[in-house]
Amino acid sequence: MSTAATALKAIPQPKQGRIPIDVPMLLGIAIALAATVGGIAASGVRLTYFLQPTGLCIVLGGTVGVIFITTPRMNLALTARRFLDLFRLAETNREALMEEIVTFAKLTRSRGVIAIEPAIQRVQNGFLKESLMLCLDETDKNQLRAALEIKIRLRERQGETDAKVLEVAGGFAPTIGVIGTVVGLIEVLRNFSDLSSVAGGIGAAFVSTIYGLGLANLILLPAAHRIRARVAETFEIHEMITEGVVCVSEGLHPSLVRDRLSSFLRGKNEA
Repeated sequence: MSTAATALKAIPQPKQGRIPIDVPMLLGIAIALAATVGGIAASGVRLTYFLQPTGLCIVLGGTVGVIFITTPRMNLALTARRFLDLFRLAETNREALMEEIVTFAKLTRSRGVIAIEPAIQRVQNGFLKESLMLCLDETDKNQLRAALEIKIRLRERQGETDAKVLEVAGGFAPTIGVIGTVVGLIEVLRNFSDLSSVAGGIGAAFVSTIYGLGLANLILLPAAHRIRARVAETFEIHEMITEGVVCVSEGLHPSLVRDRLSSFLRGKNEA
């Protein structure tokens, strides 16, 4: 069997199956909720006391309204999709990705860059597939690198925009909770003549503040930080792919390609 055929066979077939769930993400949510509920239970206050429909309506409705006000229409769907993607495991095996790129380098080295075209459809990584397709059309390595870097910057900017949407909402949520508290206090003052219910009414009014703080600090702000962490990880992966595809376009020796890409492997350069 020829070297090119062996290299082509080494490219993995796309796998079909269930979408992997980000278990640490779900575990973090479970721990945060359990700690909050456990703390409330330990205080001796009944959990049903914190079920205040008025405050919940004001905080959730107000926060969603703020998101719609501060976010352009086209970005709303992108932000919602990225938020839901946080529950999906998005880890990339960098070593396997490196070997896949090296396989394309072997094909290019033995038969020219046009030889990679039949194998591109078998590539699982979306950015790698786009980059290899662009490699077929753009022969100048500087132009190829520039085009790929533009794609990387735009995706990084979109990720920062999505994180900012949640961060802004997290900044407003506590204040909206205070609005719910003020509404509750107004209701208490309306019934001030019934002193026996004043204390309980004040406590119920401050539940709105808890809603706002909980929504901001347990959901929105952590999600924004999580998005930024995902964007940083994706940025490194895309840089690795860019370097590899440029090497493929140049027709460099596979050993040299592997040496360049090994610098992107975590733990390999620590010494």
